[in-house]
Amino acid sequence: MSISRIEFERSLPAAVDNAAYAVDGNVFSHDGGGRSWRITLEPLPDRVIALLRLPRHRVGFRLDGFDAAARAAWIERFARYFQRGGG
Repeated sequence: MSISRIEFERSLPAAVDNAAYAVDGNVFSHDGGGRSWRITLEPLPDRVIALLRLPRHRVGFRLDGFDAAARAAWIERFARYFQRGGG
């Protein structure tokens, strides 16, 4: 994702439906109601285009206790809250 850690942390609560989560370094995790998720951020080198510098992170997910439909809905919600307009 082309996003700074600060921007990621700002958008995360809405993306996870305001679920309480723990932060341990680059790992954000939630465990509750028989379902758990874990998001791992891995800093990547900035993307540089002329004078433009874009921060980047590789984002990994682990979802446990979700059936296929719930997993798809969770990923869709996450993606929607991190979607950016372009043009």
